[in-house]
Amino acid sequence: MKKKTVYVCSECGYETVKWLGKCPACGQWGTLEEMTLRDEKQPLASLQPKGAARPVSVQDIDLNSDKRISTGIGELDRVLGGGLVVGSLALVAGEPGIGKSTLLLQACKNLAAGQTVLYVTGEESLAQIKMRAARIGAICPNLMILPETDLENIFAAADKLEPQTLIIDSIQTVYSNTSQSMPGSVSQVRESTLRLMQYAKQREVSTFLVGHVNKDGGIAGPKVLEHMVDTVLYFEGEKYAAYRMLRAAKNRFGSTNEIGMFEMDQAGLQQVENPSAALIAGRPRDSTGSCIVCTLEGARPLLAEVQALVAKTGYGAARRMAAGIDYNRAVLMLAILEKRAGLILSNYDSYINVVGGLRIDEPAADLAAAVAVASSYLEQPVNHETALFGEIGLSGEIRAVSGAQQRLREVYRLGFRRCILPAAGSRDLEAPPDMELIPVQDVRQAMKAAFSGGREVEKSQ
Repeated sequence: MKKKTVYVCSECGYETVKWLGKCPACGQWGTLEEMTLRDEKQPLASLQPKGAARPVSVQDIDLNSDKRISTGIGELDRVLGGGLVVGSLALVAGEPGIGKSTLLLQACKNLAAGQTVLYVTGEESLAQIKMRAARIGAICPNLMILPETDLENIFAAADKLEPQTLIIDSIQTVYSNTSQSMPGSVSQVRESTLRLMQYAKQREVSTFLVGHVNKDGGIAGPKVLEHMVDTVLYFEGEKYAAYRMLRAAKNRFGSTNEIGMFEMDQAGLQQVENPSAALIAGRPRDSTGSCIVCTLEGARPLLAEVQALVAKTGYGAARRMAAGIDYNRAVLMLAILEKRAGLILSNYDSYINVVGGLRIDEPAADLAAAVAVASSYLEQPVNHETALFGEIGLSGEIRAVSGAQQRLREVYRLGFRRCILPAAGSRDLEAPPDMELIPVQDVRQAMKAAFSGGREVEKSQ
């Protein structure tokens, strides 16, 4: 068998016959890894389909509505798009200790009630898995644990058990004897994932892969790994914080950017049925620098508390920090407040934080961040029954955002009776009879409406 050695970039997939310190395609340093290729005329037998495929008319394809099964965890089912699709391949990634293995083991507890589940562990011993399973109550006869990293042995065990669900924890520890690379390398991860994908599709086995993350927070390994799987789930949040967020970054069987919320306790991960109430619980009353924003995560509206602290700087240059929102977006809001609202913030340190560990990426949180900063700077609390949402443009104008009607319903459900929102499109909204809608056109109008005193914001000298 003829072999050829090439070097493949783990970031962009660029291929070259010689090693280079810097990838010519993406410009990253130290990303080229050695990979051994076989003669293309002798493909692996294990990768070949059992029979030749034939073209089928799209109108003759049968869609079975019963191809989804519930994991028994409502928040996980929501992120998956309504349940686990038979024959799908899902990748779960997150920081070490965030709860990936705990979540999947809890799902195994429910799935094993009516089917055989094979849990393959490459990082933990059988005793470690047994202790975690006992802690979360996942001791059941149909849950089979296999401590193995050899892919051929995993397939052999799966052929004997014929499980309906297969979990690989983690994909970076699995290796195939058909590849000469080390476990966790680009070629091993890519080949192992490819063979697992083909196994899942051919045998209709729902498969979960646990993936490591790199120092930048992305999934470790080649980028093609995310393209090969059907669903990519990110487990977010601080491992020492109470709340964890499960976010769908890719889903071929449902909507993307859905979010599920969990709380870690002694019995494992517990679902947070009302995440909005949990995120704003303990909010101080009549405190400056605090306001409520209604954000939209996929199809789910969420209320979150945005806090800001503005203090006179003791350094030559003012410090800016942001947690839960994009740093560059936060700096942009500070510049707009100084230019368009007259708040002289260049001599003040500014800190912005989203309470609860939630990260908000959509621009609808612009208005809340700006009003929270202004509240702390002017020492004026935001009206306690007021919620806000809206995007701010560079001219200080408040722009419309999507899902305004959904946001209003969530704001009303949580007991808020005033809502500051963009004036554009507000006439088409249906508000409850006892709820006051305050449409605003620019950031100065929004600040006037938000503060308890309701007085005009005077331009700072």
